[in-house]
Amino acid sequence: MKSGHPKILFLVPYPLGIAPSQRFRFEQYFDRLKEAGYEFDVKPFLDERAMHYLYEPGNFFRKVWKVKLGLWKRLLQLFRLGEYQYVFVHREAAPIGPPVLEWLITKIFRKKVIFDFDDAIWLKNTSSTNSVISFFKRYRNAENVCSWAWKVSCGNDYLADHARKFNKNVVVNPTTIDTENHHNRVKEFSGEKVTIGWTGTHSTIKYLDAIVPILKKLEKEFDFNVLVIADRKPDFDLKSLQFVAWNKQSEIDDLLKMDVGVMPLENDKWANGKCGFKALQYMALGIPAIVSPVGVNTKIVDHGTNGWLCQSPEEWERVLRQILEKQLELKDFSVAARTKIEAHYSVKSNTLNFLHLFANPE
Repeated sequence: MKSGHPKILFLVPYPLGIAPSQRFRFEQYFDRLKEAGYEFDVKPFLDERAMHYLYEPGNFFRKVWKVKLGLWKRLLQLFRLGEYQYVFVHREAAPIGPPVLEWLITKIFRKKVIFDFDDAIWLKNTSSTNSVISFFKRYRNAENVCSWAWKVSCGNDYLADHARKFNKNVVVNPTTIDTENHHNRVKEFSGEKVTIGWTGTHSTIKYLDAIVPILKKLEKEFDFNVLVIADRKPDFDLKSLQFVAWNKQSEIDDLLKMDVGVMPLENDKWANGKCGFKALQYMALGIPAIVSPVGVNTKIVDHGTNGWLCQSPEEWERVLRQILEKQLELKDFSVAARTKIEAHYSVKSNTLNFLHLFANPE
């Protein structure tokens, strides 16, 4: 290991290998950090058992206990800050209350904090299974931490523009895909029954509601599959629905069952802060994407080249109908989709940008 490199402490909300925001923003760069000579430690706020309780209905007292336990561990971690020169905070050091921990780390311990986020976390957006937490959240925390941080790492330009109101050292660090070691296969199209796919979590499955009526209409004319990969089965009624529970080990095999991936969104402030992760996953595997023209989606998808931007129900129906009628040859879009991700949204293309987060601003 090279000498002279400082040590980094990653303060993150979730255990490693589970949350997409962590996996595709910084976890997949850990080997690159080691190759560059950096040492680091990762300290999640929640353990795996807490993750299980947190996103299930009920279990109020267990949730409270797990949050208290996380706060206690965070306080103990402050006593070891002397080992580190940099502290990388993803989203928040603690999920409730004012940003006391971030204030202590920056103002008292005088550490260089890289504050990283990939959503419009200054807006209220708590899942229904965890609505009680919203009473304890302080959404101004993000703005405070932006102003205290040494650098701010944002997933897209929309988030970066907001962060620059509070800090001049803002870096656009996009969510990326490891096209060499993980998403390293390309879709092979069979020409048989078309599979329209979507992947996500229970908190984002609501966006599919916008195209369910269109899919029901098309079911009356065409024979196709609608594949949903998520942590929970959707509650809408489609005869073409195939549900697969998300599993890290089978994730790539499951995604490759899709012929085209969809990503409908509402055009609101929260959706504009999203980083296009679904489109990135689809396209990295050579699966063309149909997305709403919201936020960074308009930069990721080139309409008519590697996918389609569809805003109105009529546009969604038109493109889906053309695909089902085989008017559009999906293989023609596959190579362009994969090429776009490799060039602009891959770990390989973004490694220097990520490592530069730990260099002095120019």
